[in-house]
Amino acid sequence: MNELEGKVALVTGAGAGIGRAIAVRLAAEGATVGALDVQRERSEATAAAITGAGGDALPLTANVADAEQMRDAVDGLGERLGHLDLVAANAGINGVWAPIDDLEPDEWDRTVAVNLRGTFLTFRYAVPWLKRQGGAAVVTASVHGTRIWSSPGSTAYACTKAAQQTFARKMAVELGEHRVRVNSICPGWIDTQIQESTFPRNLDRIHLPVQFERPAIPLTDGRPHRPEEVAELALFLLSPRASAISGSEVWIDGATSLVIG
Repeated sequence: MNELEGKVALVTGAGAGIGRAIAVRLAAEGATVGALDVQRERSEATAAAITGAGGDALPLTANVADAEQMRDAVDGLGERLGHLDLVAANAGINGVWAPIDDLEPDEWDRTVAVNLRGTFLTFRYAVPWLKRQGGAAVVTASVHGTRIWSSPGSTAYACTKAAQQTFARKMAVELGEHRVRVNSICPGWIDTQIQESTFPRNLDRIHLPVQFERPAIPLTDGRPHRPEEVAELALFLLSPRASAISGSEVWIDGATSLVIG
């Protein structure tokens, strides 16, 4: 179909999980993808997978919370290819999940730095490029902080996800005159390696009135969704098919958040 032929896309957190799936899917539709990850070997692996399948990709390495690194990565991509049309601000961590009186200030700060500051810096350096010819962006938020409030110890994570959703709405309004669309995606339980960046501690101290033995996913009878399913949604929102959609959020959780919110 190649509906993104000639487009340049930046995908953060592209080394694994949802970010990798988005990068691969956009490339399959003809976009040249800047696959950005904090780990060089992971960004290179994603870019190699794309080029091996006949697509075009450039590996980019940067910590999304570092302004200088993000400026160099984004401007380097734009300068090398001449333009930047699409952005998927996906990089994020779960961080430490703990009772609020057990959560250390530096643990809070790290979650905020990666998830929220990282989203800001991605847009801070991508927007001047997007304004040149218009474009589209998606922000990967979550069901946490937007529909689900019952996960013990997830306060820092949920707050950043709620803020990301607000950020996307603000950007949709601010950038509309430049023909830039911005939407957010709110995944539920997705089969990724994000548990590698999740550090639960003393959650047994938090007593909720209702607890669930496993995530309730009505659509799949408990099976987690695949990153590729989220990538299909990202592709749609970034494509011309969503030309009238901006400032919206889409939950992709098989109706979970309607059951356990």
